[in-house]
Amino acid sequence: MTNTNFKKEPRVLSILLMALGGFLLGQVLALVGDSILVALTHWPGGVDGLATSSDPPWWSNIVGLSGLWVGFALAIYFAQHRGALVALRDAWRPRPFDLTYLGLGIACQIVVGVLYGPFHFKNMNRPVVHLFGAAHGAAFVLLCLMTVVGAPVVEEWLFRGVIYRALDAGLSRHLGRAGALAAVGLSALIFALAHGEWLQLPGLFFLGVVLALLVRRTQRLLPAVLTHVGFNGLTLASLVAQRMHH
Repeated sequence: MTNTNFKKEPRVLSILLMALGGFLLGQVLALVGDSILVALTHWPGGVDGLATSSDPPWWSNIVGLSGLWVGFALAIYFAQHRGALVALRDAWRPRPFDLTYLGLGIACQIVVGVLYGPFHFKNMNRPVVHLFGAAHGAAFVLLCLMTVVGAPVVEEWLFRGVIYRALDAGLSRHLGRAGALAAVGLSALIFALAHGEWLQLPGLFFLGVVLALLVRRTQRLLPAVLTHVGFNGLTLASLVAQRMHH
């Protein structure tokens, strides 16, 4: 089954290049923001010291996420206005029982934890610990909101709303059902690789597959966003519990 919401064929390669450009621009903006704040705060070791810090300041993580999301937003805008990718009509329209998708996200996180369990990997929580660092008070709350609410909205909009749908339109047109399945897998792989965490890559790939299938089935982004919220929320709850324990 192909997507019927496109008025004309999206420019798949152009859209993928726009997404890559947005990602790279976001990295540059984050670096510029860090450079400015490093100079203002006289951070020891400068930008290099900040990059290698195991306990980065809260402002670096907030600037990093903000810069990345600006790049994502521009990629989304140009994909829709220059890539001929028409937005899903009911992408954000709520439906009854949508909140159950939060439970699906929690279940996905539990499944990932169970699958990783026998391997006893160390530092599985390193990305989230590194993200929150020594943040506390208002900074911690802001990072919580950015991680549990902001990241799911922006990432689903780009990775599923743009990248997956562009791949699905292009591959399904040429390969039929096999192309549709390839679009799910390829978009999930791009999503996992974009996080730059090799140990967490299989779990992120699994999540990406679930989220792409949700968008394919529902033709909306909100279910995927809520599932992503539940997934991230359980990770954050674990961090909060760990902090309270210590």
